[in-house]
Amino acid sequence: MIPVPHLLRRGLAAVVAACALAAEHIHAARVGDLSAAVLGALLVGGFAPFSWYPLAILSPMGLLWLTTGLGWRRAAWRGFLFGAAEFGLGVYWIYISVHEVGGAPALVAMFMLMGLTAIMAAYSAAVFALLAWLAPQDGWRRSVWLFPALWTLLEWLRSWFLSGFPWLSLGYSQIDGPLRGYAPVLGVFGVSLCVALTAGLLLTALVTRTGAARRCAVLAILALLWGLGGLLADRHWTRPAGAPFRVSLVQGDIPQDEKWDPNVSTPTLDLYRKLAVDHWDSRLIIWPEAAIPEYQDEVQLDFLDPLEADARQHGTDLLIGVPTHDWSTDAYYNSVISLGAKDGVYHKRHLVVFGEFFPVPDWVRNWLRLMDLPYSDFTRGAVEQPLLQAAGYPVGVSICFEDAFGEEILRALPSAAFLVNVSNDGWFGDSIALPQHLEIARMRALETGRYLLRTTNTGVTAMVDDAGRVRETAPLAKTYVLSGLVQPLVGATPFSIWGNSGAVAIGLLMVGAAAFHPRKHRSNPHARPLKEWRA
Repeated sequence: MIPVPHLLRRGLAAVVAACALAAEHIHAARVGDLSAAVLGALLVGGFAPFSWYPLAILSPMGLLWLTTGLGWRRAAWRGFLFGAAEFGLGVYWIYISVHEVGGAPALVAMFMLMGLTAIMAAYSAAVFALLAWLAPQDGWRRSVWLFPALWTLLEWLRSWFLSGFPWLSLGYSQIDGPLRGYAPVLGVFGVSLCVALTAGLLLTALVTRTGAARRCAVLAILALLWGLGGLLADRHWTRPAGAPFRVSLVQGDIPQDEKWDPNVSTPTLDLYRKLAVDHWDSRLIIWPEAAIPEYQDEVQLDFLDPLEADARQHGTDLLIGVPTHDWSTDAYYNSVISLGAKDGVYHKRHLVVFGEFFPVPDWVRNWLRLMDLPYSDFTRGAVEQPLLQAAGYPVGVSICFEDAFGEEILRALPSAAFLVNVSNDGWFGDSIALPQHLEIARMRALETGRYLLRTTNTGVTAMVDDAGRVRETAPLAKTYVLSGLVQPLVGATPFSIWGNSGAVAIGLLMVGAAAFHPRKHRSNPHARPLKEWRA
């Protein structure tokens, strides 16, 4: 019989050992969690204005490695930390637009930023939870089939679910890299698929100890993927529809805190008219979103009608951002009107939640009034609207945030000869939102094979060609008119025919391929040992 004191000593030793082991694992887990957050923060560097596009490959690859062999809860947590760091740093400008420019209390602005960040992080958490559940161990099934597919499908879901927020989609990071060539074929989500596939293939080559033949096969697939992307990047999918013509993009640079001041309305109209008169030699003049700080009917007789008569005399058309009011339905719209050879109006379809409309009950609206918070309610424009005509061509018009939704831009194609986006990024101050938004616009030009003319109130006003290259830009925060030649184009890219369905279909096929790929019921004897802190 073992003496009681000896049992106590053995028990205490076991407890101490267990506590030490638990403390070691807790510390190790925290290091892994911190690493996941750091990788998410680094991913922001893959997008504009930094544009270090290899980070968009290495960062997800690192998280894929960090979550290998974990249970779904721990994998989801690390995916959440990754996404929270990415969006917390990548869209911090939400705070600027809501508080510093919009005038809402700092607490409300912080709550909105944190809420959006948490929702966006939930998507990356879902990717790695599903990955841990379906394929917890290293291998082709996890890294090459499931990871790229799940990332792409969840990113696509994020672009439309609950109104959608497709900002920082992985494919945008490659606008200046070889993988950009896939954009006219599969769109931004197809490029995201290629980025995630590259990350999975690299991890397979680096982590899994396989024979030289298999590693060469992985590298050959990578070379084929990137080589084909480079070849496609040099291909032109559309052709000229006529001779180039001169266009002028007017950047008024009206301070956001003065824009809707009644005392500034007349000076604003005088400024825009003068800038137009100085450029009647252009075939088309474009003003930014809500350039006219009053409703169209309020300035029609005294301002717009004389302006249009002058424009017609010089053979110039105008596209002007102005809010409009339909008296028959008492509906208010964020609109673009065309003046000149053929008049028309486009009403914004995709409104910004809590920016242009508030899906809240009446008691919340009353609270907003009592708190003197800025709010408004526009009406959504009809899904199908006739294209505006300008400079003798049909035009695909979008207003501000709408250019983040690729398939909505496709509604204007293949009829539109070029694209126009009018914006007011003055809401975001001098933040990274401005180059990020330009990056998104560049992707729309590349996907559709059309020139895109982007006119903003404070910047970035730019002319983008059909290859997604920025031809010219106006200086930020300066009253400026950017003039240049635009080439009208005709034809259709593959993406403009099938939209996002191509990338989604490939993602679903890859999930199906993973389902038929043999599962590994035991650990791979060729896999390299995992670092303890990774778990």
